[in-house]
Amino acid sequence: MDSVKIIAELNFKAVRSSGAGGQNVNKVSSKVVLSFDLFNSQCLTDDEKKVLSEKLKAKLTSAGVLILNCDEDRSQLKNKEIITKRFLKLIQNALIIPKKRKPTKIPPSVIEKRIKAKRTISEIKQNRKRPDV
Repeated sequence: MDSVKIIAELNFKAVRSSGAGGQNVNKVSSKVVLSFDLFNSQCLTDDEKKVLSEKLKAKLTSAGVLILNCDEDRSQLKNKEIITKRFLKLIQNALIIPKKRKPTKIPPSVIEKRIKAKRTISEIKQNRKRPDV
């Protein structure tokens, strides 16, 4: 994955942000909406597209477009930087393939130790009983 090529494929759109901000909120378009067309991307391989479509299924539209919003800052430029970093981190984390878990085998010495401990506790309890006459 080449992050420079992916950033070149991103589409940014500035929108008026909602929420508090006074008169500034009505004048300035500080919210940034990022859209990335996953299936028409030239810089991702088919395998990467398949993995991303599986892992990001909930965030993709029906057309296969990933849409992210950011209105954390009052500056449009800072919001664009934040959303770009968030997007790259999301893509990198989705492309990580976890290792398969190998079930551990219990060593025979541990099994033997457990059985021996059970046997000694059993003998202690047997010795508490009254003797048979």
